[in-house]
Parts: sequence; C-alpha cells; structure tokens
Amino acid sequence: MNTQTLYERFAKTPPRRLFFLAAIPGAVSMLASALYQLIDGVFVGQILGETAFAALNLAMPFVIINFSLADLIGVGSSVPISIDLGRKEEKTANNTFTCACILIVATSAAVGAVLYLAAPLLMSLMGAEGEFAAFAVQYLRVYALCSPVTTIIFAVDNYLRICGKVQRSMLLNIFMSVMSASLEFLFLAVFRWGIWGAALATCTGMFLSAAAAFYPFFRGRMPLHFCRPRFHWGMIRKMIANGAPNFLNNIAGRITSILMNFLLVRLGGESAVSIYGILMYAEGFIQPLLYGMCDSLQPAVGYNWGAGKFSRVRAIERYCFSASAVLSILAAALIYLFPGQIGALFMSEGDAAFAAETAAALRLFSFTYLTRWFSFATQSYMLAIEHAVPASLISVSTALIFPVLLVVVLWPLGLTGLWMNFAGTSLLAGVLAAVVLRRFLKRMPRQDLEAAG
Repeated sequence: MNTQTLYERFAKTPPRRLFFLAAIPGAVSMLASALYQLIDGVFVGQILGETAFAALNLAMPFVIINFSLADLIGVGSSVPISIDLGRKEEKTANNTFTCACILIVATSAAVGAVLYLAAPLLMSLMGAEGEFAAFAVQYLRVYALCSPVTTIIFAVDNYLRICGKVQRSMLLNIFMSVMSASLEFLFLAVFRWGIWGAALATCTGMFLSAAAAFYPFFRGRMPLHFCRPRFHWGMIRKMIANGAPNFLNNIAGRITSILMNFLLVRLGGESAVSIYGILMYAEGFIQPLLYGMCDSLQPAVGYNWGAGKFSRVRAIERYCFSASAVLSILAAALIYLFPGQIGALFMSEGDAAFAAETAAALRLFSFTYLTRWFSFATQSYMLAIEHAVPASLISVSTALIFPVLLVVVLWPLGLTGLWMNFAGTSLLAGVLAAVVLRRFLKRMPRQDLEAAG
C-alpha cells in the first residue's frame, strides 16, 4: 500500500466505514491478545497452583515496566509519523520510523539487564519469601532476558496500522496468541516446566510475531521504509511528548500495582494477591478491547488532523466514543452478573470463603466500566492530535494520583476499600476527562469548530 492508497483510505473513506475497517480488526486483534492473557492466568493457576499464580501477579507490574520504554518510543513515534504522512512529508516519517526502531532495541536491552539483576531484591522488597519469591524472580528474569527481541512487537503493531495493514496486524496478533498459548500448554502440561516456562512461551510467541511483522518492512513493501537514521533532539523530544501519556500510564499504573500488592501481601497474604490478580485479568480482557478500537483509529485521526480535515476527525471520534461506551457497559454487566464463574476460571480448589471474597471483589470492580470508557476515549483523542499534556494528565491521574488518593480515603474499609478503588478512580477520571474535553473545545479556533461540525 503506497501513500496515495493511504490517502484514499484515511481521507476519503466514509467515517462509519472507516470505523469498521480499522476499529473492528483492531478490537479483534486485542481480543486475541486478551484471550491469551486470560489463558495464561488459567494455565498457571490450574496447572502450577495458587502460589505460582500469586507470584505471576506479583512480578507482572515489573514485566510491564520492562515494556514501558519501548511503548514510549513506539506510541510516541506513531503519532508524528501519521501526521507527517498526512502532510505528505514521507522522508521525515521514514526517518522517525527508523530511529524509533533502533531506540527501542537499545533501551529494551538496557532495561532488561537492570531488571534481571534486580529481580531478587525487588521481590524481597515486596515482602515475598521462599517459594513465592523464587517463582516471581524466575518469571521476571525470563522476560528481562528476552526483552531486546520481544518489546518491539508493540511498536511494529502500530506501524502496521499506520501503513493501512490493519488486517495483517490482526492476523499477527492472533498468531502470537495462538502460538504462545500452544507453547505454554506444551511447556507446563506436557514438559512439566515451572513458571519460567510460562514466561518463555509468551516471549517465544512475541519474538516470532515481531520477526514476521518486520519482514515486509525489510523487503521495502510498505509505505514506511528504513533509511539512514538521522537522530536529532527535536525528533526525540516529539517522541517523548507524544509517548508520555502511555508511558506515564504504564509506569504510574505499575507503581500503583506494586503499592497494591505491597498492601495486599500484608492485609491478606497470597489469597488477597490472587484476588487482585483475578481483577487484573478481568481488566486485561476489557481494556485491550477499548485500546484496540481507539488505538486503531489514531492513525486515521492523526492523518486527517495533519491534513486539516477537522470535520472527519470529529466524525471518527463520535464512533470511537459511542463504541467504547457500549463495550464498557456490557462488560460491567457481565462481570456483575457472573463473578463466581469468572473467579472459578483461575482457581480449582479455592475454599468457600475465598470464592465469596472473590465474587464480592468482582462485583465492586464491575462498576469501574460504567465510566471508564469516557476517560479512555478522551485520552486517546488528545493523544492522536498531539495534545500530549491533557492526555498525560488523564493518564497519570487515572493510573496513580486517584488510586493513591483513594487508598488513603478508603483505608478504614480494609480489603473492601481496595476493591472499591477501581470504580472510584474511574469516576474521578471521567470527571477530569469531561473538564479536559470541554476546555479543548473552548480553545479550538472558531473556524476549526465550524469545520469540525
């Protein structure tokens, strides 16, 4: 697909058709990833037991931190690349693409080395001991070793969508999920490897998918091409500014998860950590669907914003907000109505008290998605049009500021207060997003508002 074809798709396709062409495959792509994350938790919980499942969830925030710098560069480069293509500045877009790929590999190697060496100390500081700590260290170290060849998968997924290859992106994500799940079953159920086998299965699937995704780029068959890199501060600063909302969300969210796990280990031990893990798997199933829809539309939004087609931007975003609302409210209903079935997926021999506590936590958690969709869609909109500051404000507030504030406010309620934290954070984030969106619309030049319809 050349740049002219991109123009035809992003600038000419009716908004509703563009939504289905981009957002639906994007959501399916993320659904495949979410299903694998769910299967990963089920395999570890059912085959290796509760201690391994708790260890996985204790290590997971650090695993995500391992991906955060790559995500900073990948997402941060995708926004200016889309806008540059909309402005017909192909050379600038290609240089940003090339430099971003180099930076991702370099930073991933550095962060992976630090996490590998620090893994035992980190788990000790979290309060884990014995087998619980050993499992968490094993899991984290596999991801750390593999990070130079795995973390780039998230960036190349964005680059494929920029090039209009939404279906290719979807198929690669399905392939990655199926491959990872198959290998994890082989490693855990057949070879009887430990928790490190679960991490190795995921990393292998990611590496194979990244290699397949980059193949057409190396063959020169994409609108984006590798070129002689020309690094300069202006480009790097733009990457950091545009990637900051996602990066800060990852880092802030993991700090919150680490704080939560720290408190949970002391308030309820392994069982409380396991319940929190189940909530995170539920979120890990819904959040990627929202991300898949909104993120898949970002190249089209950025392209049209760069081309000055503000009415199309507004029309595309209407579909993004509406679809996010429908999906979130359905998810809230399902979690509220079927908490016992969701909890039973992960634990085969949990006692009655554990099952009851899990169901109660899930019902409180379900209210999160009555309002979460609005802040999520607003943050995506701001990011797509290079309004990084308000997007970062929503991101950091949702991932860190509001949860920590509510930990203090709800502390007298004990574990129940921690389970209520999610819905309270979502409500506060929705109010903040409404303020951000209102201020943005007021500050838009009048001619832009008229053009946007």
